[in-house]
Amino acid sequence: MHDFNPEGMAALYRAMIREEIESLESRINVVGFLVSDDPASATYARYTEDGCKDVGIHFSLTHQPREAIADAIRRANADPDVHGIFVYYPIFGDARDAEIKDLVDPKKDVEGLTSYWMDKLYRNERFDDDARRHRAILPCTPLAILKVLEATDAYSPGGLPFRDQTITVFNRSDVVGRPLAYMLANDGGNVYSFDVNGGEVIRNDKNPPEPIDRATALSRSDIVITGVPSRQFEKIRAEELKPGAICLNFSFVKNFEDAARESARIYVPRVGPLTVAMCLRNAARLYHNYHR
Repeated sequence: MHDFNPEGMAALYRAMIREEIESLESRINVVGFLVSDDPASATYARYTEDGCKDVGIHFSLTHQPREAIADAIRRANADPDVHGIFVYYPIFGDARDAEIKDLVDPKKDVEGLTSYWMDKLYRNERFDDDARRHRAILPCTPLAILKVLEATDAYSPGGLPFRDQTITVFNRSDVVGRPLAYMLANDGGNVYSFDVNGGEVIRNDKNPPEPIDRATALSRSDIVITGVPSRQFEKIRAEELKPGAICLNFSFVKNFEDAARESARIYVPRVGPLTVAMCLRNAARLYHNYHR
């Protein structure tokens, strides 16, 4: 087993973005809106601010009361000097957060979470224009996870890179787990998706999903990705894993037992630094596609 630290990859991406931004004649402006006192949200906002400063993006973070967030987003949408918008969740911590996500102008949606970009992802539409010059914006954490996997021998360049890989994802949130599962399936993976209600086989057709149990999924999986932010989650044990599996944990809670981590061929303990780098990459792409 060896641990994979994504910080080196993140630094390479930041260097490429910095070089790109230095070549511009004008400044990229990104605004962030923080409502929650959730420590994870505050940490993410701080990392975003540091990342923007590192590459030369101007970032302005404001603290908004919940009842003011919608109007703040609308003002940022209408401001031609704002090129990207971050919203740090949770806001209300319920279904209203989905409504907040869709208030953001897709052309300023740095995190790629609006229904506009999600619908493209689920339809496997990879461009936003007929000339295929403007690549679709992808959600930052799922994109970071794919970039990490690209650095392993599980990834096959050319064609569908995960065609021969079976992958289990423990997390089916609309922010990370569900889009990640479809991104992996779009790239050829045989994907099993789990939430608190159990597992299902991800399909790219209109047939209903097939159920699958945890033991079967893990025993078959070449790659296991977890992001369950609960200490009540039954940690994955070494004896459940397929020999030689790659294991990746993107939750702040450790989802693997120590023995499982030791038995993994590659273990990735976090993706946070690369998530921020992918957000910076999205900000630069939005600017080039829609605001330059």
